Amino acid sequence: MVMLELRQIVVQPGQRLQLQGVNWDEFEAILAELGDKRTSRIAYSNETLEIRMPLPEHEKAKVLVGDMVKILLEELDVDNECFGSSTFKRLDMATGIEPDDCFYIENATRMIGKNRVDLTVDPPPDLAIEVDVTSKTGLNAYQRLGVPELWSIEEGKLHISLLENGQYRDAAFSPHFPDWPLIETIPQFLNRAETDGRSHMLKAFRRWVQQTLPSLK
Repeated sequence: MVMLELRQIVVQPGQRLQLQGVNWDEFEAILAELGDKRTSRIAYSNETLEIRMPLPEHEKAKVLVGDMVKILLEELDVDNECFGSSTFKRLDMATGIEPDDCFYIENATRMIGKNRVDLTVDPPPDLAIEVDVTSKTGLNAYQRLGVPELWSIEEGKLHISLLENGQYRDAAFSPHFPDWPLIETIPQFLNRAETDGRSHMLKAFRRWVQQTLPSLK
């Protein structure tokens, strides 16, 4: 049997590496070898490990969507804790995931001051964000860990999925932002960032939120 170290394997931007038959100890060892200071993302479920290397435009999109969520929460005066691309894992479920971005909203108070997440005592994020197609392994991981709301950005479109009876279903609105037309609006502002730039787009998005808010009260 040929044995390779992870440092010998190159995953090109926009590609993913899938490893099957990976047990929990091997998963933990791979995480340790990959280290914390990396751009790759992992998903682990049913003894399948995926290592994904995002494209630069992927990273830009996930930051912009995360920034828009922060603006919404600020303007709505909703307490929250952002945990970014933290690793969420549970040994008893043999499952792990690293979202592109994530937020604690209902459970924000419980997560204040925490630098490490232990899902045997801590809740999963209330909202997770993924850019590009979420794989079957990633969806399984989110479902098993019980993340109630998942946003995915695919080809410039926003999809909102809500967890019901252990499965995700498509939704027209986010329960965290009811009545806000985010499925239509967020892609419009993502496109605007391509011409106006990040700063101008986010300022325009904040103005839109401020102008829209009175009509929704």
